[in-house]
Amino acid sequence: MGNMRGSVTIHMAAHPDEVWQLVSDVTRIGEFSPETFEAEWTDGATGPALGAHFRGHVRRNGIGPVYWTACKVTHCEPGRDFGFAVYGAGRRLNNWRYQLEPRDGGTDVTESYHLDDAGVLRLYSSTLGLLRRRTNLRGMRETLTRIKAVVERSEVG
Repeated sequence: MGNMRGSVTIHMAAHPDEVWQLVSDVTRIGEFSPETFEAEWTDGATGPALGAHFRGHVRRNGIGPVYWTACKVTHCEPGRDFGFAVYGAGRRLNNWRYQLEPRDGGTDVTESYHLDDAGVLRLYSSTLGLLRRRTNLRGMRETLTRIKAVVERSEVG
């Protein structure tokens, strides 16, 4: 099941709190993610908190199909950790997480995902799973590179 999880780590020349503010603000996800082009807090949530709900508007593989996903915050520790689960048909499919480690005056940012059983069932073919993993890893690298550009630029100010 090695293709059902993956992670990418990038070092950013910024304080963990600044990075966390970016990764935990789901309304900015469209600036960074190649697949999720917008997201909004739902069910009364107004910002990151454990158990808060939001929905993401996804364009699969950056080309289609387009659909909304229901998400719920699973990890929320300012300056350290932000994670959420993605649901489909009421079942938990995938889990995304950003973990921040202070290092050399900046922050090591690790973005990771792992599929729940329902998500694994949706990728019943190992070939599909491997392709999806490659897409996810590429997407995570792209997301983190964009976040790095924004957070390092604001450092200069």
